[in-house]
Amino acid sequence: MKTKVLAIDDSRTIRELLRQSIEDAGFAYFSADDGVEGVERFEQLTPDVVITDINMPNKDGYGVIQDIRAANENSTVPILVLTTESSDEAKARAREAGATGWIVKPFNDASLISVLHRVTGGA
Repeated sequence: MKTKVLAIDDSRTIRELLRQSIEDAGFAYFSADDGVEGVERFEQLTPDVVITDINMPNKDGYGVIQDIRAANENSTVPILVLTTESSDEAKARAREAGATGWIVKPFNDASLISVLHRVTGGA
């Protein structure tokens, strides 16, 4: 069974770039257009890892992380932040909410896949 990756980003271009990279690496790819849809998709799919943007309409990435982490059974699901934000404050806020890691856009395919393998135990 393939490792399921849920990508939450309001940019269609970023979602498509992620899809290509993630599927080419052998992962199962799922996506959502904003934070509200992302949390709903998370509950439906129970993915193995989540990649979320921070700045999105309806619910930002911090809210996504908090909502996912609110359920105890979701405390170990890796959540990676993929964003143009790079301030120490933003990173600290994401860590406090429960983020596992941080990737700055634009992302490098090889680095992204390396991080996915690392947080999923080499899946």
